[in-house]
Amino acid sequence: MSNKVVLAYSGGLDTTVIIPWLKENYDCEVIAVCVDVGQGKEIDGLEERALSTGASKLYIENITDAFVDEYVIPCVKANAVYEGKYLLGTSMARPGIAKALVDIALKEGATAICHGATGKGNDQVRFELTIKALAPHLDIIAPWRIWDIKSREDAIAYLEERNIPVPMKKKESYSRDRNLWHLSHEGLELEDPGVEPVYDNLLQMSVTPEKAPDVATYIELEFEQGNPIKLNGVAMKASDIIASLNEVGGANGIGIIDICENRVVGMKSRGVYETPGGAILYYAHNELEYLCLDKQTLAYKSQLAIKFAELVYSGEWFTPLREALSAFVDDTQKTVTGNVKLKLYKGNIIPAGATSPYSLYDEDIASFTTGDLYDHKDAEGFINLFGLPLKVRAMMKERSGLK
Repeated sequence: MSNKVVLAYSGGLDTTVIIPWLKENYDCEVIAVCVDVGQGKEIDGLEERALSTGASKLYIENITDAFVDEYVIPCVKANAVYEGKYLLGTSMARPGIAKALVDIALKEGATAICHGATGKGNDQVRFELTIKALAPHLDIIAPWRIWDIKSREDAIAYLEERNIPVPMKKKESYSRDRNLWHLSHEGLELEDPGVEPVYDNLLQMSVTPEKAPDVATYIELEFEQGNPIKLNGVAMKASDIIASLNEVGGANGIGIIDICENRVVGMKSRGVYETPGGAILYYAHNELEYLCLDKQTLAYKSQLAIKFAELVYSGEWFTPLREALSAFVDDTQKTVTGNVKLKLYKGNIIPAGATSPYSLYDEDIASFTTGDLYDHKDAEGFINLFGLPLKVRAMMKERSGLK
């Protein structure tokens, strides 16, 4: 085994254990890498913690803008939602994180990358598929599939035996993942699908709809070729738009979902996700597509969205199919330009008007008033042709006595 291992490091319980475990079991130099995708204060104090537990150095790689521009926005443009609910907050971050790990491993001359994903979870698949796609020569170490530690209690005991400070309190055992796009929660009462989440203990980005203001909040988003470019008339980069939407959406109880989803490895798991800004961005983008895309493109794109979400969820970002689907999506976005107004009220997103220079809505045609572009008499011939198969089948049933 190489004497240099790059570790995906968060400073949480698992990765705190992994540093001494790697040194004890592989006699290697551990290079810790924290990839910043907008997790905020979670990065504070990481260097001291990593070095004090045995890492030779810590990289903090800020890829927040790349995360948003290269992974989040393509998912928004594809309208990719996993199993009708999940806005892919953890899923879409993993390929960017893994790519950063690969880049540093190559820079440092390491021959292995280590991650703290469990053997039951999705992230092991997402990390490792990306590593295989970008650097197939690198070894992968997955401690949860190797070591004797079976629980968080075991991990805490491991650190205490070595006089290493435990980076969490024993009572705080929700499993969380945070980035700019979302915050996920698993564990405790969520492991019983029959129990309502204790939202007062869970929520950190949002309030419940009951605690949201009694007065609606109006916002306006502007898109150019499917990309968000302005919020309330102010030009911003996409990451700043999402950060601002998180604040206003969270304050209005937007984007809280409770889902029992199908993991890649075959089991169901239950989680609560907070995605306030993401929920708003998806909704606004959809509203603009309703205005700008023709019937067949919109219908086909909705089918494609399901497959796109499955690929992202399963860690298949760096695949020919995902790249081809993104190319199709980008082509559909050429006319998805315009403004969308929304009303936010107690967990609800309500459309309040949309405009676009490429709108396919024509008032002269759609109006109840007869105009030159649409002759009501034309509908009769259309219906006769459109309904011909039904008429032919009914005549056959009459002749044959078929019921």
